[in-house]
Amino acid sequence: MPLDELLKELQGQTSIQEDPDHISLDDLFNESFMSKHSSFKSFGEFLEKGNFQVKTRDDIHNIHDELFDRHVARETGFMNWQSMLDTATAEHAGK
Repeated sequence: MPLDELLKELQGQTSIQEDPDHISLDDLFNESFMSKHSSFKSFGEFLEKGNFQVKTRDDIHNIHDELFDRHVARETGFMNWQSMLDTATAEHAGK
């Protein structure tokens, strides 16, 4: 599944204003999660290390899936973005 579809599925819809239960990526990939699964303290640091210029949600949608999967595999304990996203979602839901 492409990254943009995963993010939309995670968010439940495309607009934060329309979804009061929206989980931001910073909340989902919080400092505790990132420190546990990578050498980074924030999702932003993780993105910067991969030279991904992300300032808006659209920027995230434009990341090529294969490039992002390789970055995830190289910089975290996960094999790909999907497994990282699934684990973060499960851990967040367990709070």
